[in-house]
Amino acid sequence: MLVTRFDPFAEIRELEKRLLGAVEVPAKGEKEAVSAFLPSVNTREDENAYVIEVDVPGVKKEDIKVNVDSEKRTLTISGERKFEKEVKKEDYYKIESSYGKFMRSFSLPENVDAENIEAKTEEGVLRITLPKVKKEEKEVKEIPVK
Repeated sequence: MLVTRFDPFAEIRELEKRLLGAVEVPAKGEKEAVSAFLPSVNTREDENAYVIEVDVPGVKKEDIKVNVDSEKRTLTISGERKFEKEVKKEDYYKIESSYGKFMRSFSLPENVDAENIEAKTEEGVLRITLPKVKKEEKEVKEIPVK
């Protein structure tokens, strides 16, 4: 009888691969596969802006594109983590790093100032700041009763 270790997250990972388009890419000359790169994302909000932080270690800023579609009110982040071609086969026993193209899209809230969105990368983290439109304080005008 073959004993296999139970993995409670196997079905979730498989579902994530199907939904997010992560595909298994075979490494050159290897039987094992390397998962396509899908960076993790953190989002937060404060009183002045929304902030999206994307983990992109090993991705050059030239390989990252951030696009805003004002009509559809979407923000799309795309890029590629390239596999180092010069790596010799005997340097690794197993490759667990993910490589490949990625794309993530987000719907923009109505109060985002799409003209002043900023993106910068630092220490493997892409930080996109989406400033909120300043609400004009509406004065309450009292109407005299005649």
